[in-house]
Amino acid sequence: MNDRYDVVVIGAGPGGYVCAIRARQLGLKVACIERDKPGGICLNWGCIPTKALLKAADLAHAMRHADQFGISAVEPTFDIKAMVGHSRDVASRLERGVGYLFTKNGVDHITGNARLVSENQISIDTEDSTTTIEANYIVIATGARPRTFPGIEPDGEVLWTSKQALVPAQIPKSMIVLGAGAIGCEFAYFYNALGTKVTLVELADRILPGEDKEVSTFVARQFADQGIDVHTATRCQSLERVSDSARAHLDGANGPQTIDAERALIGMGVVGNSTSLGLEELGIEVEGSFIRVDERNRTSVASIWAIGDVAGPPALAHKASAEGINVAEQIAGRSPAPIHRDLIPYCTYCQPEVAHVGLTEEQAWEQDLDYSVGRFPFSANGKALGAGHPEGFVKVLLDKQYGEILGVHIVGHGATDLLAEAGLAMTTEVTAEALLETIHPHPTLSEAILEAVASAKGEAIHI
Repeated sequence: MNDRYDVVVIGAGPGGYVCAIRARQLGLKVACIERDKPGGICLNWGCIPTKALLKAADLAHAMRHADQFGISAVEPTFDIKAMVGHSRDVASRLERGVGYLFTKNGVDHITGNARLVSENQISIDTEDSTTTIEANYIVIATGARPRTFPGIEPDGEVLWTSKQALVPAQIPKSMIVLGAGAIGCEFAYFYNALGTKVTLVELADRILPGEDKEVSTFVARQFADQGIDVHTATRCQSLERVSDSARAHLDGANGPQTIDAERALIGMGVVGNSTSLGLEELGIEVEGSFIRVDERNRTSVASIWAIGDVAGPPALAHKASAEGINVAEQIAGRSPAPIHRDLIPYCTYCQPEVAHVGLTEEQAWEQDLDYSVGRFPFSANGKALGAGHPEGFVKVLLDKQYGEILGVHIVGHGATDLLAEAGLAMTTEVTAEALLETIHPHPTLSEAILEAVASAKGEAIHI
């Protein structure tokens, strides 16, 4: 550890470590301070381990439906200890990878709790000592933590956050999931696939309320078919532990209701980790729990930047990484293009998967845009049918005058991997005509995007 750096990044999550490495690649002297493991919540307790667990749920689904392929399979049994072990191994491997990348690129990785002393000074507390280092620029990338509400607080044993849901000692027979955003829907799908009786509760009038309404409605029907009990337009008034089980007091369209379950998962959003950083003393503006930044991620103090979840929603790893690279290049004297914040992709990894980029139809309608809608069902796609996943569709919104792609929504198996084509097309302003001139390989799921665009223009061939 040195006393002086060009850039010091506080937090080594997907925004912080990416920012630190990119700044070092650009010739700057860089340190990254992290109080816990490199990789942040995403790598250690979020995006990565959840996907490892969700793969187990997908395999269970495949085994239960193997007879359609002429394969006889017994009802699967589950070793939750082995599932958790696999997910932790994946996270640990990638965490070590981040440490390797720090060493490879020459970033000083410092373990400790950071606090801003001045606009160019940071104190670092460790178990043994407190030291102070200086930096020309400071980037805050401290992430976020699960949101709680009065009367709905986790205890880590019966009343869980996503962290406890990732490492259960045993599979609960029943579970209440509060919040039907991406986190809630992913865990609802996972535990239901393992045989847990899941009750999914959402305050909004539909699950996945940030998605296109048509997509949300489709996923809700799929969840119901899977046996998940969905309650929308329902408020959780309080959540309590009763002996070794959970009790939720709900109020919805059918009036007050009490539901008991072995476990409850609180998945109702996040709050920024902005406390204990010394922000107030420096006059750094905060809105709620999030640091206020401009369109370039600068705070109200010229030498200090904020990226990722702590800089405000959406709380997405890829948004944090994009901001990290952008800020590093600004500090290095480059002029990167502003981030296309209206083209940040959104993905939910339940089954069916959900992915979108751009406007929902509701947003297009509210903006009084002149648009057309194209849809193509996976039930008409040869690859999807052959793979046994005919559920879902691609929905495309097109500007009628110029053929601009306004939004793409995909629901179905493989949706999250398909979305990048749509994001690239929209970022580079590819028109509908240019996309239709792009030859898509056959048979692939990507043909559904081509056909949906053709549908929006009234030129669909296969529907």
